[in-house]
Amino acid sequence: MPLTQTYSPHAPSSIPLAVSSKSPYRHPVAQSPSYTRVAVSPPKAGSTPNASAVPSLTSGSYAGSSKGDYESSGGAANVDLVEMMNNRVSNAVNPLPMDRSLAKQAQTSGQLNAKQRELAELQALAQRRLKGARANIADGMKAAKEVKKDLEWTQKRMTGLKAKTERKIPSAYKTASGRYPAPVDC
Repeated sequence: MPLTQTYSPHAPSSIPLAVSSKSPYRHPVAQSPSYTRVAVSPPKAGSTPNASAVPSLTSGSYAGSSKGDYESSGGAANVDLVEMMNNRVSNAVNPLPMDRSLAKQAQTSGQLNAKQRELAELQALAQRRLKGARANIADGMKAAKEVKKDLEWTQKRMTGLKAKTERKIPSAYKTASGRYPAPVDC
């Protein structure tokens, strides 16, 4: 068939439009692509179709669609996404190693606390012993000072008696000194 073009005076004429050289869409700066998935349930049967420019999936013009398609899939609208994610996470994570490590951590913590208590008790015992040792040292120093004082008094008394004896009876003192010589100080 030959193609003929007919001129219709009532056909709308095209009007030139000003087109901006800048695109309203801005391209992202070299980023790694991110992929996201959005779960959307199909519209329920009997709902009013959306009056948008996108054709409805429930309309009869969509190839392969019928009212029973979505309902025969097991009721995707009745799926609880939180429960499904919980099931997936609980199946993906094995809690046994975590439980073992938690038990080991609790055991180690208990042992550490027991050792800290034992250390505190030993420190308290060492403090009591140190206090007792200091008291014993103080008593020993006091006793040593008393002994020194007594020895000095005895030495002073002996020196006085020696001088008195030497003055009163010099002949007996010389005889006794010859017989019993004085000790030599080292």
